[in-house]
Amino acid sequence: MLVCAALWSTGGILIKLIDWNPFVIAGVRSLLAAATIGIYMAVTRQKVIFSKNTVISMFFLAATFICFVTANKFTTAANAIVLEFTSPIFIVLFSALLFRQKFKASELAIVLLTFAGITLFFITGLQGGQLFGNILGILAGVFVAGMYITVGQATDGEKMSGILLGQLLTALIGLPFAFFTQGTVSVTTVSAVVVLGVLQIGIPYIFLGLAVRYCPPLPCCLIGAVEPLLNPVWVLLFNGERPGPFALVGGVIIIAAVTAQCVLQAKAPARESAPA
Repeated sequence: MLVCAALWSTGGILIKLIDWNPFVIAGVRSLLAAATIGIYMAVTRQKVIFSKNTVISMFFLAATFICFVTANKFTTAANAIVLEFTSPIFIVLFSALLFRQKFKASELAIVLLTFAGITLFFITGLQGGQLFGNILGILAGVFVAGMYITVGQATDGEKMSGILLGQLLTALIGLPFAFFTQGTVSVTTVSAVVVLGVLQIGIPYIFLGLAVRYCPPLPCCLIGAVEPLLNPVWVLLFNGERPGPFALVGGVIIIAAVTAQCVLQAKAPARESAPA
């Protein structure tokens, strides 16, 4: 899971290196990722399963990829990844609205704290012309939440099939944009998109599918926080892009709130099962 999160974190800097239309980047990246995952499924003799869960997760995954890549083009990499990391909060909201799960006072406080952090991102966005990118980052978090809810109800075979189909749908949506948009084809751009497809989302999603079988939810979620922490570091080191002060404070608030939510959710079952 740690390797998975670290590889995910390279997305921001690699996307910044490619001057293609974001839909084309998402399409090519997902086509290469689909090939990587398809090879893994063939080697491990996993069949592609078409079901309600795989189809729904396919759409959520494709929407996540397109929103995230496009957000990286319209706002800073730090904004895009931290706003996407709001997904656990949307999982809480969706669970309450769709499954009538009741809010606890602590959960409500964390949701409000998270939206306070999001507000700071939009203060920066309004000043820097990054509003559209910030909105897309939020949408990516919404779609990630929907994907996790769907995957949580899927069998092991459905999980990998949903991931594969999501990559293929993203490629189907994004690749046609290559015919009427322009972009530089060079060693740098081609190398970056290959690394994006194979190492940044192809192999990591295989690792994620393996990790959730053995790693409890709390460690997975906390280790996953490595992604939003490392993503802006790579962009700062290799591209010189600095997030604004409001975005930095907002990012700290969001990551702290999401981590607190994960800890509280993990402790709740332990308290319920503890002997009196």
